[in-house]
Amino acid sequence: MNNQPLCCIWEITMACNLRCGHCGSSCADALEGELSTEEALGLCNQLAEMNLQWVTLSGGEPFMRKDWPLLVKKLSDSGMAVHMTTNAQMIDEEVVFRLKESGVSQIAISIDGTREVHDSIRKKGCYDQCEHAFRLLAEAGIEAGAVTTVMKKNMDILPQMREELNRMGAKTWQLQIGVPMGNLKEHPDWVIHPNEVERIVDIAYEENTQGNLKVMLADCIGYYSRKETIARQSIHEPFGTVPVWNGCNAGIHSFGILHNGDVVGCTSMRNNPYIEGNIRNRSLWEIWEDADSFAWNRKFSAGSLKGFCRECIYALKCRGGCSNMRLSFQGTLQSENEYCLYHIYKNGQCQSQKKES
Repeated sequence: MNNQPLCCIWEITMACNLRCGHCGSSCADALEGELSTEEALGLCNQLAEMNLQWVTLSGGEPFMRKDWPLLVKKLSDSGMAVHMTTNAQMIDEEVVFRLKESGVSQIAISIDGTREVHDSIRKKGCYDQCEHAFRLLAEAGIEAGAVTTVMKKNMDILPQMREELNRMGAKTWQLQIGVPMGNLKEHPDWVIHPNEVERIVDIAYEENTQGNLKVMLADCIGYYSRKETIARQSIHEPFGTVPVWNGCNAGIHSFGILHNGDVVGCTSMRNNPYIEGNIRNRSLWEIWEDADSFAWNRKFSAGSLKGFCRECIYALKCRGGCSNMRLSFQGTLQSENEYCLYHIYKNGQCQSQKKES
């Protein structure tokens, strides 16, 4: 096998207790076809057979699925690290006890602003509940971090958010760009401009080189600027052990599973052209090892790219950056990536005009 799977994101349910204005999946009620408990536990066995390093359970809101403790325990007992991404609204003493008992490794809480901004995007009282959840998790010894979808609504308050998260005791902070899909597609004025990406990198660079919070730049942010490279590498020990951006890993070292058992390279790319099979019809191993699976990425050709990306010196290595960014903003995987820092610097479009590429 040429491609070794290392990790997986599994959307265990599409049910959600919030209706956030920027939700990429437009989650509401559980969708028809959700895997049964028996099917989900069988899938846990298949994931264990793949010898994955970690699995992230998400949604929707994963705690809306009542059998989540069984799934976490099954996965953790198999030797995999289990992460969960949540809006934290259901986290109380009982949930924390069950998390500890089932062997969860890490919790990521979605935080999209300071109190006023976060609550305006989600629901009044959400921010205070997130803060309460951080405290409960810390008391239980469960590592907790934050995930922020960066938009116009919170771009200017990222420095304040950094201070708040440090105060709450967050260990990590993932920053990702809000893309026009799901509910956010109805709010195009919330989406940041490419020349604002540099400001996100600056936050990560400053905190990772001078602060305590580990700021992780999602795959949609980069590529090949000095600060971005240092920001990524400085949170790993020994320094420099993690390489610079090496292209999208979807279908190469990672994959996603949707609520109904559909297997995709990336859970953000969930339409028919990117569904490789379903675990109700074929095993995970069979889908993964199929020579025709994930062809859009495994058989990538730099010559298929267009615009700046096609002529870029990093084209073969970078593969145009995040695949979903190109698909969501331009409509095709062949499009150039307008949010690429190297592209922005070369065109003199960054706000500071400091060409550090």
